[in-house]
Amino acid sequence: MTAISPNRLKVAQSDELPEGGRIVVDIGATTIGVFRTKNKLYAYRNTCPHQGGPVCQGLLIPRVVENLDDQKRAMGMSYDEDQLHIVCPWHGAEYVVATGEHVSVPRMKLSAFPVHEENGEIFVEI
Repeated sequence: MTAISPNRLKVAQSDELPEGGRIVVDIGATTIGVFRTKNKLYAYRNTCPHQGGPVCQGLLIPRVVENLDDQKRAMGMSYDEDQLHIVCPWHGAEYVVATGEHVSVPRMKLSAFPVHEENGEIFVEI
């Protein structure tokens, strides 16, 4: 990690973060997870708003969708590959990576940081 300015830090080379992937870095006393989904970057504090778990280190999965027939009977599950979710390893709280919002309580959000990609490098502002 390289300090570019007091608030802007290089956290990785672009090729270290593939589509659908993540990196978790320590910046001083703060741990941040950086994610790439749909060719966009997102950075969040590695603290789950539910009970403080290491959310950025949780399982990354596509959104799970319950398939219903015409009479609203459950017909099994499928995955929506267009929406990547992260699941906190402590209690299973699930968040949309692209928004940081909890999937069923949108007002409960991950704490976001500005993240940028320039000249093959990824920077986070803290």
